Amino acid sequence: SWREVIKGIIKDKIKSEGLKLFGWREVPTDNASLGVTVKPTEPTCMQVFIGCGDCADEEDFERRLYILRKAISNAIYQRRERALAGYYPVSISCRTVVYKGMFLADQLGKYYPDLHEPDFESALALVHQRFSTNTFPAWSLAHPYRMVAHNGEINTLRGNVNWMAARQASVSSEKFGEDIEKLWPISYEGQSDTACFDNALEFLVQGGYSLSHAMMMLVPEAWAGNPLMSEERRSFYEYHAALMEPWDGPAAIAFTDGRQIGATLDRNGLRPARYLVTKDDRIVMASEMGVLKIPEDQIVTKWRLQPGKMLLVDLEQGRLIPDDEIKAELAKSHPYREWLDRTQIVLEEMADAPAKAARSNLSLLDRQQAFGYSQEDLAVLMTPMASTGEEAAGSMGTDTPLSALSSKPKSLFTYFKQNFAQVTNPPIDPIREELVMSLVSIIGPRPNLF
Repeated sequence: SWREVIKGIIKDKIKSEGLKLFGWREVPTDNASLGVTVKPTEPTCMQVFIGCGDCADEEDFERRLYILRKAISNAIYQRRERALAGYYPVSISCRTVVYKGMFLADQLGKYYPDLHEPDFESALALVHQRFSTNTFPAWSLAHPYRMVAHNGEINTLRGNVNWMAARQASVSSEKFGEDIEKLWPISYEGQSDTACFDNALEFLVQGGYSLSHAMMMLVPEAWAGNPLMSEERRSFYEYHAALMEPWDGPAAIAFTDGRQIGATLDRNGLRPARYLVTKDDRIVMASEMGVLKIPEDQIVTKWRLQPGKMLLVDLEQGRLIPDDEIKAELAKSHPYREWLDRTQIVLEEMADAPAKAARSNLSLLDRQQAFGYSQEDLAVLMTPMASTGEEAAGSMGTDTPLSALSSKPKSLFTYFKQNFAQVTNPPIDPIREELVMSLVSIIGPRPNLF
């Protein structure tokens, strides 16, 4: 059967990666609470137990399990057999285990009896109930993923995924070595924005970045126009802007690697996140207060996560690490300002190029016509730019035919369209929201991520 084929591939890959296969377990489930439309989509859940072989330490074991999971997935997906299309590795980790499905939060414990067992007591839990907005509902697209749960959407997704794919030719890491070739592609076709974000975060963390460092690279706070930010922290963000483009959009993202658990908000703070600390040292964070019934006399602190800020609990240190401490420590870890001064060329600081006479004996009108300029371009676009130094204001949309379908001659650039997120909720005003709006662009070759 197809299930035996998958188990055979997993067995072979475990052996070839130098790990040990201890055995299999069919996960006990109770589907009595599932709706009639969900039951036909119910998958078979299996757990595989893997030994570390000659791993140096837990971190090395976790990285080798990550490489193993990618190697298994690639081997199965590359066969392109419909019977194998339902395969999905929920998690392969020595630190965390994920239970999820296409049901409501109160059905999770009913469906998986494991979660009632004393052996499953955990110091942390990451839970998210969501409605599928950007993708069709599926068991594999339920939250959480291997490291994150996410409320919101990533508006820059297509560019982010394309950039991650483009890095394949140039990226290298001491942690991965030659095994890095087994990790491509980082994201697969048909995955949601959260799944792609999770893949990118996992790649950075397994490649050597700390969890908080990787999150600051992917979801940076507003730094370009913030007068209150220290120069060290601004330099940190500016340096990493050349390494990694931000995964932008209204988002509250909770994340964990099994040793730390935390959450961060997008630079605009467009999704709610509130947390409380109790007398017995529990921390509860959710999109609103009252998700869990905790008596008021047991609560020590209540607060909300602010735009661009991070909440981080370190289970090994046994403490809540403040946002300022996390970011100050990372900003001071390397001489980022010195590196920027040595490698960056800032256009505004360059001398003006000397003016040159026109290299043509044709009249200005002839040259404008040759390059496709119209009277409308000159009056509506060019004149405001020349007089104010700013782009002309205008309404969205155009009633002209697509260039490929037009009967009129069109200039080359009109054949290209920009893909962008038109709607945010609430709408953002670039004048009032100047602090979080940035037009800083970094051009040039992308350095190695690691």
